[in-house]
Amino acid sequence: MESSDVDLDLQRSVHAVLRELSAQAPALPSNQGMWRWSLHKKVERDPGKSPALVRILLRELEKAESEDARHVIIPLLHTLMYVLTKATGITEELHQRTYAFCTRLLTLPAPYCTIALDCAIRLKTETAVPGTLYQRLVIAEQNLTSELYPYRERVFLFVDPELVSPSVCSALLLEIEAAQGQQTPEACMRHVVSHALQAALGEACEAGMLQKKLQTSSRRALERYFHAVVAAVEQMASEPSPSREGHLERLEEIYCSLLGPAEAARGRCVGDRPQARLPSIPLPSPHITFHLWTDEEQLWEELVLFLRLRSQLRLSADLEALDLQGFLPDRELARASVLSTDSGIERDLPWGADEPPTPGSPEVERAGLQRRGGIKKRVWPPDILMPGIWDGPPGLHRRIGRPSGDGELLPGVSRLHTARVLVLGDDRMLGRLARAYHSLRKRETQKFCLTPRLSLQLYYIPVLAPEKPTASRHSELGELAAFLGRADPWYESVVNTLCPAIRKLAEMPLSLDTSQTVDPFILDAITYYVRMGTQPIYFQIYAVKIFFSDLSQDPAEDIFLTELKVKIQDSKFPRDSLSPRRRGVAEGPGAELSICYQKALLSHRTREVTVSLRAAGLVLKALPAGDTEGPTHCPPTAAPDIDHTCLNISVTEVVKTSNLAGRSFSMVTNTFRTANIQIQSQDQRLLTLLLDKDSCRMYRDVARFEVAPCPEPCSGAQKSKALGLSSHQEEMERTKAKAKPLLMPINTFSGIVQ
Repeated sequence: MESSDVDLDLQRSVHAVLRELSAQAPALPSNQGMWRWSLHKKVERDPGKSPALVRILLRELEKAESEDARHVIIPLLHTLMYVLTKATGITEELHQRTYAFCTRLLTLPAPYCTIALDCAIRLKTETAVPGTLYQRLVIAEQNLTSELYPYRERVFLFVDPELVSPSVCSALLLEIEAAQGQQTPEACMRHVVSHALQAALGEACEAGMLQKKLQTSSRRALERYFHAVVAAVEQMASEPSPSREGHLERLEEIYCSLLGPAEAARGRCVGDRPQARLPSIPLPSPHITFHLWTDEEQLWEELVLFLRLRSQLRLSADLEALDLQGFLPDRELARASVLSTDSGIERDLPWGADEPPTPGSPEVERAGLQRRGGIKKRVWPPDILMPGIWDGPPGLHRRIGRPSGDGELLPGVSRLHTARVLVLGDDRMLGRLARAYHSLRKRETQKFCLTPRLSLQLYYIPVLAPEKPTASRHSELGELAAFLGRADPWYESVVNTLCPAIRKLAEMPLSLDTSQTVDPFILDAITYYVRMGTQPIYFQIYAVKIFFSDLSQDPAEDIFLTELKVKIQDSKFPRDSLSPRRRGVAEGPGAELSICYQKALLSHRTREVTVSLRAAGLVLKALPAGDTEGPTHCPPTAAPDIDHTCLNISVTEVVKTSNLAGRSFSMVTNTFRTANIQIQSQDQRLLTLLLDKDSCRMYRDVARFEVAPCPEPCSGAQKSKALGLSSHQEEMERTKAKAKPLLMPINTFSGIVQ
């Protein structure tokens, strides 16, 4: 194909992607999300098209910048970076043009400047040392052994068989196994060596001859070449000002030793003539483990197992002790007995054991009459247990190879592991994930096992049941996915369009032959999402405390993420119940409720409102109805206070009217916003609570319940206990620090685009 024909074909594909982003209602829903995939496949099948595609994408980005068409900048920039990561024939001039464009984006507001900064940092290294991004990505995702780049990543794919059909589970599992069956460590090492040499040497590298030589090399020789290439790339990339010429010289030496001087010289001579089509070097899909969701403890257990690979850990003594306890449930923890020669009297304690008090102070005078506590509290740095350290912006070490601000929380211990947790399902699955996330954070306040060494990233792909003409529940179960699509148009185009494709895959006949080479569209889309989706949107988790009509039953505590629905039961209080009643209340639909809430004001002042009304039901929604600029969804650096966080309450009020024909009732829906709310039934009717639309999380015979933003497990009083503060210090800390809300991040491509 002529060069002009190639440019026109790629130009049409890029314009098709842009039309899909701009169209309000695409004409062919079955083709949604296919244009981006087909564009990348064209370059993957013919790597020689990569420079042309980079030039076209750069031209479209510069056009969008001049026309202020910001809605296409982030999708085009992600597409460009994905091509640059995989390509080998990109010139230094194209790298520098892309870097200059990213630096110009730094003047724009977030998320544009955030994404541009991440891309600029990666491009600066890639320009000086070509092939760095590809090499680091493959080493981390495939768990290849390298002392110079010890980072590890894994994708945990969770599917709940109660919410997703068995045919969908089987189809996804077979597609993952078929794609990963050919990704052996030897094949991945060959890809790394070939890509690094071709990216550095360019046309001087005889790609076909190189791949034939690597195919016939023994495992020991292949490992030797692999480690030599990794050392050359990482040592040059770690220098303050890496030199492209010096990097080229080192890789030429490896190339000559691999092919031999004669073959390498002949390859350079062949490079002066037009070459045939370059052989494709695939970018292997990440290592994905498939899990059927069982309970909320499963997430903790899988993450701990991921970290318990001793050959990949470098732990201090304190972290080793914590890690040994981290995998045990709370009820199985036991205190280890240690023979002590300590008398327990502070006067007998050497001054060097703890921080010595000031001579002549009252503490020294009382030392002879005081006994030291039997349990020594471990005091961690105060910032370790803060939510910003856990969630934080995505660490740049996953992209540039070195830990950023969150890379080292304890001396000598770096975050070498990244766990990408991907869940498939609907809003009910996200509610279960929120419970697991809350349980995991609560465990961290006791064990402190994962936080110092693990970067946790959460991803979500909606998988909804086929919509029936008479059912309206389909859209109700996909509210959070719809919100993410409104917040991030690229998420809507890439991720939300996977649901029909996944259902179509499940309907196809199963093929057990994994030897055939296929183009797995769904796996490629998942891979693109977990690699490029680095900007989280934070969702407030709400806590609910439930009081039952049976006073002998203890109150229950739970959380919800998207919705709490209140229904009125037909059953009534038992006669011997001590709950309050109101006499003389006319029988009718609904129940008489007392609602006490803090009204959401623009001034952020606290104003409590108490009303009594007759209602047929209530719905408490945590997601905004139509906008994406709610204060609930913001990064932890600007985490909202509790009174800034709002629930959208819809009350179906029963209005009684009397006329000559008699008495009648009508329904009126009232809405208001609040952060905290308490609801109690005033007559004999009880309530039923449904959390996150999940029938497995239903509470019956409820007399009263309270809802408030769920605090961080280690904020406020819990933080004071974790840091080992005294009662006086704890009181000062409680008055000074306000409880921070617990936010659950879900990664998208851009976060919320204002």
